[in-house]
Amino acid sequence: MGLLSSTQTIARYRVEGDLPQSATELVRNGLKKNCITDIDNEAQDMAVGWTDFEAPFTPDFDSATILIGDHFVFGMRVDKKSIPSKVVKQQVAIESAKRLAQSDREFLSKNEKKDIKEHVINVLTIRIPPTPNVFDVVWDYSKREVWLFTTQKAANEEFETLFNKSFGGLKLIRIFPYTMADLTFSLSDPQRDLLAGLTPEDFTE
Repeated sequence: MGLLSSTQTIARYRVEGDLPQSATELVRNGLKKNCITDIDNEAQDMAVGWTDFEAPFTPDFDSATILIGDHFVFGMRVDKKSIPSKVVKQQVAIESAKRLAQSDREFLSKNEKKDIKEHVINVLTIRIPPTPNVFDVVWDYSKREVWLFTTQKAANEEFETLFNKSFGGLKLIRIFPYTMADLTFSLSDPQRDLLAGLTPEDFTE
């Protein structure tokens, strides 16, 4: 689900730090330096990077429109290769049989079995295409707020790491009831300690 979907799940962030007057240049450079890289025909099993909102599978931040009004709009793409365990088991069995036939032996050593499995996984990782997942990002720089259109824990963690890496000097704070209260009101230390000690109430039986 993304920005143009009929239903959305959104993680909200507060951006701490000041953007320079040349904010568009800073953001564009950060996106370009950390743009998603293709891992087709590579042994790498995962890649995370920024992508173009309008062309997520062929990003080009030199020409892409990233600013709409007061909002930067782009995406984060996570490409991941997943090899079914049964395929690995099948290929390991085939390679093991070949190794035994070539060596005229009945058994393989523990290290040989390990090497065969690693070789099989490496070959399959190169051959298998990655599955892409695109998560839209809207950054309202005037309000210092960022929306990531997913609440998946792993995606949120990748996003926070990538954002901090791309835009030096800026820090993300995840917005939920506790942080919203802390950011909205000028709390004293005792009040902040009290807030941290609160627990959610369960209204269901």
